[in-house]
Amino acid sequence: MQTNFTHHQSAHCENGVASNLLKNNGLNISEPMVFGIGSGLFFVYLPFIKVNHAPAISYRTLPGQIFNKLASRLNLKIKRQKFSSVTNANAALEANLKNNIPTGLQVGVYHLSYFPDEYRFHFNAHNLVVYGKTETDYLISDPVMETVTTLTHDELDKVRFAKGAFAPRGQMYYPIQIPKEVDLKSAILKGIKNTCRDMLAPMPIVGVRGIKFVSRQIRKWSVKHGTKKANHYLAQMVRMQEEIGTGGGGFRFIYAAFLQEASVILNNEELKILSKEMTQIGDSWRDFAVEASRIYKNRSAKEDAYNTIADELLDIANREEVFFKKLKKAIS
Repeated sequence: MQTNFTHHQSAHCENGVASNLLKNNGLNISEPMVFGIGSGLFFVYLPFIKVNHAPAISYRTLPGQIFNKLASRLNLKIKRQKFSSVTNANAALEANLKNNIPTGLQVGVYHLSYFPDEYRFHFNAHNLVVYGKTETDYLISDPVMETVTTLTHDELDKVRFAKGAFAPRGQMYYPIQIPKEVDLKSAILKGIKNTCRDMLAPMPIVGVRGIKFVSRQIRKWSVKHGTKKANHYLAQMVRMQEEIGTGGGGFRFIYAAFLQEASVILNNEELKILSKEMTQIGDSWRDFAVEASRIYKNRSAKEDAYNTIADELLDIANREEVFFKKLKKAIS
């Protein structure tokens, strides 16, 4: 069984799956537009929750939120299902494939056999599309991969029912209703307002205030926990930022591309200028990641290395605060 489906590579899995599924259903929407309308850009620091023995940091909204908000703002209907048994999950997926419905799945990364070993760890919020099935394999479109790939039936069962935080429980989702006309202008404005509200939230662990909070914590980590633990915390932060969820720099580049597209649709020149500014902030996130990785790989020649990168992060937070205030004003 094979559905009619075209694979497009993307920078981030959830945006990519949403964009690919909608394109497949006749709505040509880019990955940056999905991300911007779905208000994917976010920051939260949760020191009281540990992931891989380090404080939890997320650079994005909860899994599924991007597609859900996009759907709500464009009046699309998405069907989502979770399952208590592998048998039921497989039967539902099989029925979709028979009906020529490529289907999005939330899966765990650890058992994805086509991922390189260094990217395979316990993270359950990855997204991919199943677009067909053979006697031994499922045909997989994973948007972060250059080309389509496959998983055996057993491998797909394992990733669909991975255990731990955000356990996917066989979750599958797909569009069931798309209007002939969508109001992109209104959806873009709602998406931008939501992101500005999140990033300028008056909470110490969220948005730009959360980034400032982490900057203060980095200064204390080596003194409080010792070098080994501080380096592990930094490594985990960079991993969440640059490897697992695209996060820091990557998300800023996607958001900049969204603002570029939005400036044309809204005929708003200010958004084009802000798009360039966001690209520069993205470069700074990348520089921060490189400097941080030098520290935890013990290659930093800087004497006061932790304070230096804490300063870099604080500078990013201050620039983002100014940026989101300008962005909020630009669409009001």
